[in-house]
Amino acid sequence: MAIIPGVKNFTVDRRADFPIRLTFKDSTGTAINLTGFTVAAQVYNEDRSTKFADWTVAYTDRANGIVDISLSDTDTTNFTPSILFYDVLLTEPGGSKNYYLEGKLFISEGYTA
Repeated sequence: MAIIPGVKNFTVDRRADFPIRLTFKDSTGTAINLTGFTVAAQVYNEDRSTKFADWTVAYTDRANGIVDISLSDTDTTNFTPSILFYDVLLTEPGGSKNYYLEGKLFISEGYTA
């Protein structure tokens, strides 16, 4: 299944948890059954020379294509550049890999400790 990745930018507060619920759908808008699929996601700088975090992945409802990914407050504490980048990789049971989502993370400085 060839996928053209979606692009979505987010604002992330440093030192705060950041969860996202994803529903994987095909080109017709039908949820993809994710049984046997794996999802991985990372945060990195623009030239990909530094990885800042791996997102935690929870398969909430595989049959209906629902996955929760999240960054912890510990992860976001280390987000020192004001703009970072992320992507979400979907691996099919047969091994084919496709990027499903990508974008920028605009880092907002929280002040309450």
